[in-house]
Amino acid sequence: MKFKLTCVAAALALSQNVLAESGDFEKIVVEGRYLSINESNSVKTPTPIIDVPQSLSIMTSEEITERGINSIGQIIDYTPGVNNSQGEGHRDSIVFRGVRSTADFYIDGNRDDVQYFRALYNIEQVEILRGPNALLFGRGGTGGILNRVSKKAKLDNQFSGYQGSLDTFGGFSGQVDTNIVTSENSALRINAMFEQLENHRDFYDGERMGINPTMHFELDNDTALDVSYEYINHERFIDRGIPTGEDGRPVESLKDVVFADPKNNFHEIEAHTFRANLSHQFNDSVKGNLNAFYGDYDKVYSNFYANNYDESTNVVQLDGYVDNTVRDSFILSGNIIAELNSGNIGHTLMFGSEWVKTNSDQNRFNPVFSTTNSDKEYFNVERPLNFDGLTGMNASGEEFTVAFSDLNDDTRVKLDVVSLYMQDEIEITEQFDVVLGARFDRFDIEVFNADPSVLETRTRTDEEVSPRAGLIYKPQENISLYASYSESFLPRSGEQYANINGNNNQLDPDSYTNREIGLKWDFERGLSFTAAIFENTQSSPQVADNDPETLDVIDSEISGFEMQLAGNITDDWSLSLNYSTLDGEIVDRNGPTGRTPRELPENTFSVWSSYQVNDVFGFGIGATYQDESYINNSNNAVLPSYTRFDAAAYYDVSDDLRIQLNVQNFTDELYFPTAHSTHQATVGESANAKLTLVGTF
Repeated sequence: MKFKLTCVAAALALSQNVLAESGDFEKIVVEGRYLSINESNSVKTPTPIIDVPQSLSIMTSEEITERGINSIGQIIDYTPGVNNSQGEGHRDSIVFRGVRSTADFYIDGNRDDVQYFRALYNIEQVEILRGPNALLFGRGGTGGILNRVSKKAKLDNQFSGYQGSLDTFGGFSGQVDTNIVTSENSALRINAMFEQLENHRDFYDGERMGINPTMHFELDNDTALDVSYEYINHERFIDRGIPTGEDGRPVESLKDVVFADPKNNFHEIEAHTFRANLSHQFNDSVKGNLNAFYGDYDKVYSNFYANNYDESTNVVQLDGYVDNTVRDSFILSGNIIAELNSGNIGHTLMFGSEWVKTNSDQNRFNPVFSTTNSDKEYFNVERPLNFDGLTGMNASGEEFTVAFSDLNDDTRVKLDVVSLYMQDEIEITEQFDVVLGARFDRFDIEVFNADPSVLETRTRTDEEVSPRAGLIYKPQENISLYASYSESFLPRSGEQYANINGNNNQLDPDSYTNREIGLKWDFERGLSFTAAIFENTQSSPQVADNDPETLDVIDSEISGFEMQLAGNITDDWSLSLNYSTLDGEIVDRNGPTGRTPRELPENTFSVWSSYQVNDVFGFGIGATYQDESYINNSNNAVLPSYTRFDAAAYYDVSDDLRIQLNVQNFTDELYFPTAHSTHQATVGESANAKLTLVGTF
């Protein structure tokens, strides 16, 4: 195995006092803070980011507001080393360094793996770690993880803030953020939002609402308790894009056609989540915390989509299904962090454990068209298709009805996970730090296949140890060089746990390793530069073709480079500049194939720059570029490269009110940012503007 290395592309440009914490209107200028004094919630220890041997980026709530961002995908557009995937139009889906994931999402360090689009109304910052992360987060995290840090109640300030937005598509939203000091030892904070969704595509609509009250209690001078409840209710139209033509590229002439049933392409989720964190300072050098999480989710999505397309006849084939998931998860975790010295050597020790219990029931039904007695039907391409409310006319002029009556699968999953981990951050000298750690996971899964034609139960237990090691050298306080190695694994039950059919319950997990070297450098005024080169290797055991009693272990590699420059160039001018390049090759039983993994653009680039003209007016401008990439692993369908330009302007009406205008894709570029499969390429949003009022009262 080649030894390349990886590095830390790190978190940047943190701003002034947030609206939610200041009672004062948040300022336009995003003032950078040094990496050396910033910390990440994700790394679980009080370690400055400049001393973390891993690629890491942060976007704060101030930056999210300034750029008019309201989705995880828009954050990914401005983050190096990662890119978006379509997620079939109903979920966040990220490609972390070439590894696609819909489950490596966390809220305050708690696993949040149900598939949906996450809101940002109650988020203090979003942290994106690249490379395998099993030591801190357990199984998964094979290419990276995304952790949302929620807003907590504050004892030191009482305030109320709001946002209201209206966009040119006709969508609108509102948010409130209120913090109430209820006593000298307790506080209540309430975040709430409502959003009416619209965009440039026919039939698209949706609503999202959420409310998140939190409370903070100072139980004594050394002990604090945070408790939180969130109610989530989201629904939206599912649009899986347009087909590719004979040249393998999205057919631009079809950019306004929606390949769906207007009444039966939808996603709905209702969820209740509870979080509690108890922290205690035992003495000046030892701190502990206990964290409990419970989530109850009820989700359904129904969709039809283009499965095939004949450009010569302009006839499309549609397929579809309806999918239901009911899941509840209970997570109990805790750790002890101790800072101590052994002679002249300093140690930051972390000992932790986690217990997860998940029950997940899911089923899927395929449609049956009356004209074909199958789940597929052909349509003449027109706007709209002759298909509405499970009735219509096919390409041959025959009228049909369709019902979701064919059971595809029905599984009931019980999952128990027990984890133990430890890590030591060792300060050998003022210039040299070493990080060593490992995590043990026991992953027990039981899957009952409730399909009446099967009715079987399969089980599997995996026990894995995931190591992590890093070396940090600091020639001076504001510069760090590091090398790191980490591992992670993904059981064969997959991200959503249901698949251990066939040989899968006999196969060991896929394993992932990451090697990287990197540089972090703090300049004056809070401007920071980070860069990393890395190599990720996936090892996947497969049953041998010629001998079912033996296994082939197939290794594939993705390597790349990331860099980020962010912070303040002057007191009035801030900048975030990101670049990454990725390279990989698909490997099968016969060795290297010469094909590139899907959704792996060779180059991505983004920049956002804002300038404060005077005390009341400022503006920002940004651009994102994504290289051409393949839609599928056979490399016969392509997403073309594109460049999108965004802009913003801000005007302070008073100390308590700001008017903000955000314009996305102001050159009205036709682009196709993501895809799910060959004939499902997303049509990027046309030029649009959003007017927002941000204020306090």
